[in-house]
Amino acid sequence: MKNLIAELLIKMAEKEAESKALIAQIEALEIVTTAIIRHVDPATHHDITQHVHRAMNTPCKSVASAPNTPMLEDYVQKLLAQPRPS
Repeated sequence: MKNLIAELLIKMAEKEAESKALIAQIEALEIVTTAIIRHVDPATHHDITQHVHRAMNTPCKSVASAPNTPMLEDYVQKLLAQPRPS
């Protein structure tokens, strides 16, 4: 029984480490994306926004049918609407 508990704790620790690595990757992508979006001219920003909206509306089994699609769309909107430096 102790071995089973120890194995479960090890697996949980591994999953937690994997989760932290994924979170770091996502945060890095958010930082890079935000920096790029904030420093393009308004016309390019508009074009990027339109392309992203088209991509989100294109049927895709992995994205369109996911139960968290509204959350994904909301987060994409927040990334694209970052305040721009004057």
